[in-house]
Amino acid sequence: MSTSETAGTSEAASAGLLPGAEASGRGARAALRTQTRMTLIHARYQLLRTLRIPIALVGTAFFPAASMLFFVVPAVGDDPVGSTYATTAMIVFATMTSNLFGHGIGVAEERQQPWDLYTRTLPSGPGPKFAGRLLAGLGTMLLSLLPLLAIAAFATEATTTPLGFLAGVAVVVLVSIPFTLMGLTIGYLLPVRAAMAVVQLTFFPLAFAGGLFSGPDRAPGFIETIAPFTPTRGAAELMWAAVGDYRMNPVAAVAFAVWTVLLAVLSVYAYRRDEGQRFH
Repeated sequence: MSTSETAGTSEAASAGLLPGAEASGRGARAALRTQTRMTLIHARYQLLRTLRIPIALVGTAFFPAASMLFFVVPAVGDDPVGSTYATTAMIVFATMTSNLFGHGIGVAEERQQPWDLYTRTLPSGPGPKFAGRLLAGLGTMLLSLLPLLAIAAFATEATTTPLGFLAGVAVVVLVSIPFTLMGLTIGYLLPVRAAMAVVQLTFFPLAFAGGLFSGPDRAPGFIETIAPFTPTRGAAELMWAAVGDYRMNPVAAVAFAVWTVLLAVLSVYAYRRDEGQRFH
């Protein structure tokens, strides 16, 4: 092939004029659309499954809302700063509870169903189902926060700016990541009864150790000592910094990042271990 022919071929390929390149591009776009559609189908299935048994959603929202109503409102409901920080701490509590119960127990229950075995052997792979579960979990988590926001709006003096509110919504998604990974790790490692016990033994100690029921600099001395090393305290301080004038402890920020990476590694290990045991 001459130099001019080679150059012409290269120009045609770069312009997308060759049939092979054009077909390849269409195939990639079609595959992406298919994966996206399947992800949304799985997310819809998970959401409908949860909403058809609403007590599951009520249960994840009850503890944070009850704690807010019986402890936060009487203690700091008249204090704008205190009630704002307490509300965001309860939001972290609700986020943790929703993801631990939703993914920890939910995944463990699914692993016992024949439908899970079938979907994980489909040619599309586990990606759409996994992404759909994460989307559904995010949706149910945001729904579980509505009672807290209603209590804060009508029963306390909690306040923030519109920009602070939008930043808080974004940070809620961010701080949900380690708790989502923690739930997935529990769900893929343990059978449903053991997963239920571990989740129930985990969420309250994490909340107390992180100082979620005390507010900034108001926890007992030993809690203030260990709190920065827990993922819950890092999540709470991120929320406090988002909605108010709070300077985050660098130790808590680093610990939050370390916990996220560690739980990501553990969740990948748990998934591969479960796949290896059941499909090889």
